Amino acid sequence: MRRFQASLSLLCVTVLSAASVSAQDAIRVEAPNGGLGWLTRPYQQRIVPPINLTNSGRLEALVRAGNLYLSAQDVIALALENNLDIEVQRYGPLLAREVTRRAKGGGPLRSVGVGVAAGPQSVSLTGVSLTASGGVTTAAGAGVSSGGGIVTQLGPTIPLLDPQLNFFTQFAHTTSPQSNTQLTGTTALVLSTRTYQAQYQQVWDFGLNASFTYSSQRTRVNSPFFDLNPFTSGFLDLTVTQPLLQGLGRAVNGRNIRVAKNNQKVSGLQFKQQVITTVSAVLNLYWDLVSFNQDLRARKDELATAQQLLEDNRKQVQIGTLAPIEVTRAEAQVYSSQQDLLVSQTNLLQQETVLKNALSRNGVASPTLADVHIVPLDTIVMPPGDTLPTLNQLGQLVQQALDRRVEIAQSRINIESNKMNLVGIKNSLRPTLNAFAELTDNGLTGSQNALAAPFVSSDPLLFADPFLVGGYGNLLGQIFHRNYPNYSAGFSLNIPLRNRAAQSDYASSQLELRQNELVLQKNVNQVRVDVQNALIGLQQARARYDSAVKARILQQQTLDADRKKYTLGASTVFQVVQDQQTVAAAESSETQALANYSHARIAFDQAMGTTLDVNHISLDEALSGHVSRQSVLPANLPNPERPTGQAPGGVNQ
Repeated sequence: MRRFQASLSLLCVTVLSAASVSAQDAIRVEAPNGGLGWLTRPYQQRIVPPINLTNSGRLEALVRAGNLYLSAQDVIALALENNLDIEVQRYGPLLAREVTRRAKGGGPLRSVGVGVAAGPQSVSLTGVSLTASGGVTTAAGAGVSSGGGIVTQLGPTIPLLDPQLNFFTQFAHTTSPQSNTQLTGTTALVLSTRTYQAQYQQVWDFGLNASFTYSSQRTRVNSPFFDLNPFTSGFLDLTVTQPLLQGLGRAVNGRNIRVAKNNQKVSGLQFKQQVITTVSAVLNLYWDLVSFNQDLRARKDELATAQQLLEDNRKQVQIGTLAPIEVTRAEAQVYSSQQDLLVSQTNLLQQETVLKNALSRNGVASPTLADVHIVPLDTIVMPPGDTLPTLNQLGQLVQQALDRRVEIAQSRINIESNKMNLVGIKNSLRPTLNAFAELTDNGLTGSQNALAAPFVSSDPLLFADPFLVGGYGNLLGQIFHRNYPNYSAGFSLNIPLRNRAAQSDYASSQLELRQNELVLQKNVNQVRVDVQNALIGLQQARARYDSAVKARILQQQTLDADRKKYTLGASTVFQVVQDQQTVAAAESSETQALANYSHARIAFDQAMGTTLDVNHISLDEALSGHVSRQSVLPANLPNPERPTGQAPGGVNQ
């Protein structure tokens, strides 16, 4: 039967996880489906689906009888699937990709996205040494803008790199009074025109600008002095312009594209940093919850011992072998133990709330999480002391951390982007020298002017050139045969005499680059500090735990010895009460030492940049929001410690 239940649970988790995959895939930019396909697609909006606030099926699959049973790996999987900080950062790579798309069209870079959010912290950090970032400074990520990249538009203006089609049509009717009828043969010249023009224009990333234009105009006049009426004129024009100094080269005009591609890498690293930060935070929450459960059990044992002592003292007072004052002392110990138990219960309940909020898209408002208690399935395991790294390995550890730390990679990529921009800014120091050329083929065609009939004689000058008489095909023939060509070429030179703005931009950009290089070195130094401090913290946490265990064992032996003495009349109740308090404090110190070690281990993994590797996290799964590893509960689930949130039973008077 148990095998059947385990198989059924696995099947349910698989089905629910599959539904989660389809929900997570909603983070995308949907291409439009135009009626004419590729022709209309560039002019339609691309849709981003609404946000997804549905939790993955894994969350419900881990709930049994009002309890949420979690292992450390389940906590990681739920965080990757449901945590909102990670979900926010999933949009970062898409935003960076869209900025790259914009840059390829010649548009300026945009600042997009949000920074890495610090993870949640435990409700009580008594005895635990933590920083806001989970034990590792995030200074190494400085220099990366909130959008995950550098935004600049200094230097020569980057042209639009998308080709353009321009169409122009005009219908006109104009009437102009004439002061000399000898020129037009009429007192009011009337022109009716129809103009059509089409142009294709494109700019290449090395600077060449070319436009290809075709234009024709049909004109009808009321003058008898025009040989052709109506007539059509037209031309085919090719114009090219090439910068020779400022604005020349792909390094200048394509710098935004390369920077945008670098920013895509930065955005991916920023997502990775968010995953590391969030996973470290939820693991800290989980192990604190484990320690709070252990502390709760210890406090219950402390209260039970105090109550047992109180009952024993009352019996001895009744038979006259003990002074009544000893009952009062035992009652004081019971109330003190009750207070410790209430604090422990409060910490546990609040910690559950914080952890629930970190593992759910809609926080504690989720119906699945509203009334459940979290039951940890793991315990903090202390490895043998000889397996810990030592300070002798510090150099090797630092080099590994420098190769793995996300912040260092981000800083290096941004410095590379700064150098790319510096090429364009330096180019703006040059004068503007452009070479241009234009080739135009003209044409003219029309009909013999019928209004000129009264003036027609044997004079051939009053007749139109037969080569020009014809239809639209005659016009096209003249243009493509190049019967009436125009040629022009030249250079234009613009020299700024002082050029102060360009010089200032270049010097300022160099100064900023030098600052960023120094910041990178500072971050490298900080990584060394992080690794060394994390290593020392890990070793000290292990040593503290060993000392706490020995202290607790010795205090327990002292308590046992004084109890035996007390039963024989060789010790006092006051001494036994003091021993109980000391044992409770020792157990609390041992629990705090366990929590300290778990935090030190997590901080060391962060300092080394190995958080994802140590916890077997696939970045592709994190980006998709679906963890393929299935969560299967053990056959024998532990009985949970149920914090009631109320005061324990009072002392019987």
